[in-house]
Order: sequence, then C-alpha cells, then structure tokens
Amino acid sequence: MSEKKYGASSITVLEGLEPVRLRPGMFIGSVSAKGLNHLVYEIVDNAVDEHLAGFCDRITVTLEKNGSCTVSDNGRGVPVEMHEKGVSAERVVYTTLHAGGKFDNSSYKTSGGLHGVGSSVVNALSKEMTVTIKRDGQIFHDSYAYGKPTTDLINGLLPVDGKTRETGTTVNFIPDETIFDTTVFREEEIKSRLHETAYLNPGLTVYYEDKRHDDPEYIEFHESEGLAGFVYDINQSSESIHDVVCYKGESEGITVEVAFQYVNEFQENVLGFCNNIYNAEGGTHLTGFKTMFTTVINNYARQLGILKDKDNNFTGADVRNGMTAVVSIKHPNPRFEGQTKTKLDNQDAAKVVSKVTGEEVVRYFDRNVEVLKGIIGCAEKAAKIRRSEEKTKTNLLTKQKFSFDSNGKLANCESKDPSKCEIFIVEGDSAGGSAKTARNRMYQAILPIRGKILNVEKASIDRVLANAEIKTMINAFGCGFSEGYGNDFDISRLRYDKIVIMTDADVDGAHISTLLLTLFYRFMPELIMNGHVYVAMPPLYKVLPSKGREEYLYDDKALAKYRASHKAPFTLQRYKGLGEMDASQLWETTLDPEKRYMRRVEIEDARMASEVTAMLMGTDVGPRRDFIHDHADDADLDV
Repeated sequence: MSEKKYGASSITVLEGLEPVRLRPGMFIGSVSAKGLNHLVYEIVDNAVDEHLAGFCDRITVTLEKNGSCTVSDNGRGVPVEMHEKGVSAERVVYTTLHAGGKFDNSSYKTSGGLHGVGSSVVNALSKEMTVTIKRDGQIFHDSYAYGKPTTDLINGLLPVDGKTRETGTTVNFIPDETIFDTTVFREEEIKSRLHETAYLNPGLTVYYEDKRHDDPEYIEFHESEGLAGFVYDINQSSESIHDVVCYKGESEGITVEVAFQYVNEFQENVLGFCNNIYNAEGGTHLTGFKTMFTTVINNYARQLGILKDKDNNFTGADVRNGMTAVVSIKHPNPRFEGQTKTKLDNQDAAKVVSKVTGEEVVRYFDRNVEVLKGIIGCAEKAAKIRRSEEKTKTNLLTKQKFSFDSNGKLANCESKDPSKCEIFIVEGDSAGGSAKTARNRMYQAILPIRGKILNVEKASIDRVLANAEIKTMINAFGCGFSEGYGNDFDISRLRYDKIVIMTDADVDGAHISTLLLTLFYRFMPELIMNGHVYVAMPPLYKVLPSKGREEYLYDDKALAKYRASHKAPFTLQRYKGLGEMDASQLWETTLDPEKRYMRRVEIEDARMASEVTAMLMGTDVGPRRDFIHDHADDADLDV
C-alpha cells in the first residue's frame, strides 16, 4: 500500500475570504438560523459603534421581499479614500480579514467589533452584497458576489453615483444558500436584539421594517429610560419588591452601568453586555458584579443582626434569588472568547465593575434600608430552601444508598470520561429496552422516564424537588441542581458531554421534550448555555423501493423530495414511536454517532427565551392562546 507523501505541496494557503467560506462556523458560530441572524448583528454592531463614537443616532434594519437584508445608518460613512494597499479603504474593509478602524483608539473609543472581521465575513457568506456610502458630499457604490468585487474601481477608487448632504453607510446582502441551512431570517430574534440595542443606547433610535409579507411590519425602537426600562420590560409580568435601582460609574477608562430589581419569584436573571454586545456566557464583568453584590449584602445582614456570628454567609445564589439585573460596560479594549463574543475575558473589567458596584450600591442601601431588608428577605428564603435540600440530599444518600451506579432504571455506560459519554433520556420502557440493547455500552447511557414529567413552570419548588423523575435525572447528571435556587450546581461535575432527549415523533413526544427543556432552562440553564443538551431526530419514514437500497427519511420535506426523484414503486413505513424500531434500526438511525441526526439546543436571546417559556408553560392562558392563534400557520403538524 503506497503511503501518501506529506510535503510542501500538502500545505494549503487560503487567500482572502476563503477561510470564512470554508469554515463559517468559526466566525459566526453556526450555519443554522442563529448564524444567519448573526450576519445582521455584525452589520448593526458596526453602525452602533458609530453611535458610540458620537456620529450616529439612527439605524434602520429592513428585511426585504427578495430575502435580503438592508442595514442603514447616518454615521460618518466608511472611508473611501485611497488606502496604502492601493485601493479604496472601503474595498479593504469588506474584502480583508482583520481590517478595520478599531484597532486603536483614534477613531473609536469603545467598540463591539475589534477583530476587524465582521463586515468581511458577511460579505464572504453572501451571494450578493452592495455597499452605498454617503460621505464628503458624494454618494459612492460598491458591489460583491460571494465575497469578490463586481464593481470596477476608477484608479483604485469607488465610482461616484451622485451628490448628497447626508452621511452614512447602507449595506444590503443576500445570504448564500449553499452555506446556510436556511436563508429565512428569524424576525422575532432580530426584533428582540434591536430592542435590546435601543435599551442600551438611550440616544439611539432603531427602525425595523419587514417587507417580506403582504402586510409589511414597521417598528420604531427608542428607549429613553435606558437600562431601567430594560429591567422593567423583563419583569413586567412579575410582582416586584422594589423599584428598579440604577447606577453608573467610571474607572480606568471603563464605564459601568447597572440596573437591577428583585421580584417575588425564585429565579435569577443577570444579563451582561460589553460595548452593546450580549455576552450569553457572561464573563468577568458579571463575576465582578456578583461577587461584590454578595459581599455587600452579607455585610449588611451582619450589621442588621439578621446573620448571627454562628451563621454562615449567604451564598451568591442565595443573594441573587429573585434578582433581575442588566450589567453593561463600555471597554476600550475588550477581549472575548471567540468571534461571536459570548464571554468577556478582561480581568480589569471584574475589578472596575466590583469597585463601582461596591461604592454605588452601598450609597443606595444606606439611604433605602427598606429595599435592603426586602432583598435580604429574598436571600433568607433561598438559604432556607438550600439548607432543607442539602439535608434531604444527605438523608437520601445515607438512608437509601441512592448512588450513581444504582440510579433507578439508569443503564449507565462503562466509561468514566465525561468528555466521551452521553446519556439518552428515553420515553417509556419499551423504547428504553430497545435503546439499552442497541447502544454502545462503553459511552452511551440510557435513562427511561415514565410518562410526562412535572411542568416546573407551574410548580412550587418543593413539588419540583419531590418529583422522582426529576431527582433521578439530577442524580444521574451529577452536577447538582439549579444555581439560581441556592444549591451547589457545578457544571464541571457533569458526567456526560451530551444529554440527548429522545422521544417519539408525535404530539406526546413533543410535549415531553418541551417539559424536559423547561426543566433544564429554569433549573440547570448552564447545561444549555454550554452546549450539552441535544434533541434526537429519529426518522419519520422508512422507504423500501422495489429496486435499490432502503432509506430513512426524517421529515415530510424529505419524503416529498424522495417521491419526486423516485418514480419506481416503493413501500413506505411510518414510525409513530421509537418502540416500533428494533435495536439494529434504532442504532442505525438514532444512536450511531456516524449516521444519527441531532439538534443542539441553543439560546440566542435570554430575555426572549424566558418570556416565551413563561408564556407557553406558565399559568396565564390568554397570552398562550394569542400566541397559538398568531403562529398557527407556522406549525408543522402531524395529524
């Protein structure tokens, strides 16, 4: 057998924007609808940076009828003069990775986009893109296809299309359907993101237009109350304990702005932003806020005699019980983990946020003791529940010998390496039996659950903790239960890299999946935030043609495509439940890592996710009825 030579000819150099098209996920996170929406956010963030620099107060985002998106601002306009590379600066910005005006502080004091890749990435992943710039009394135009210029330059400069007194940049792009799973923008997430942008920038007005339907939608976002309005909005359906508290401060060139409010619920919702970018995984600014706030509350609790000398301090989770907070910082040189900016990494951010919080919160509580007592009361309730649960857990372990390896019906895997292990939560004993037979025993664990678990959105905390199915899952996962409820949730102790929900492809299966996702989101959100939760997508059909190989089809679209391309007769088998598959079929379609199809559960917008979960799974029927009515045409029903 000849061995392939590895030499200089084996080294591939990707030029220009080729790396983006080859590995788009590295730059925008994924090629799903989430990644598609991220293209819009990249261009919007550039416009917001103009606002932060003091040159823009209006941004318009339009979803066009032809499937494209237009983002327009009234900032200074992208520079068009000759760059040292011998072409217009605009051409450099949109065709070169790591090119931009944000690598020093001369043009932008603070900015969300510091890698210089946002605009060029959007260009690379677009079938077509046009750029219109109004600057220096003139209108300039440039165009691209698949990241490559299609407009001829004149002596290296952009052609002039006309004259104007206005300034600004307009970008229109059509996503490349060969890159993305879908090219239909998700308007609800985009509207929510634009609304957040308006809250974070009280002096900015954001216009949203959706022209894709017969009845166009037009919304104006302008939030003069800023972060206070943001928190009011999040808590609008909850019983508040006090008015929203806001404070602002600056140190070491970093500006800190915080708004918080406590509600009469067992929950924690702390959102972090840096230079207007939502940090889904938090970061050092949230660490600084949480640590100092906990310290302040414990100090006051001892001063007021609520905590005695013999009492332990409240934990951070105790203190944040019932808290809704938005922490927004402006940093001249932020460092994020990854291009999608989900987590802030600057250590100085923690120090500055901690300093400002320590000063401003103490100043407020000294003047508002009743608010302080209400917040400490929330911490007391959480601590009481935590101590009760810890006691129960101790009894459980000592009296019932309830351990990892004897966890009810759990068929555990042999490997103890969490990075390789996965657990499948299976609906019913029938599918559970087939799954136990079909699985790879080394790395795959099977946990059957009986019936539908408790709807945690409607249940009290004591009912949640008493539910046998929930306790079994908590024990199997190994990472504890709900940081927000005061317990010892620790993602580092998770025993499985993948938690896979595997239910039947029917209404009951969808309901069970929804109940499980509600549990994870409300009580173990880090499982989702860190990408550990998946939903298995078993096939709906098996086709057996008169000639040729049998195939599995995963949805009705795949069936329609198969019918169109196969004129010969075939037999169609419909799977209503996993229990209808034998072990070999279940392995081939759902368990085999080489062939299976799974969807990872992601949260793009924390505020929106919380609102939708509360609406769909909560006790208030009216909003749920309205939602179903408004989205009835979007449903994919199997009846």
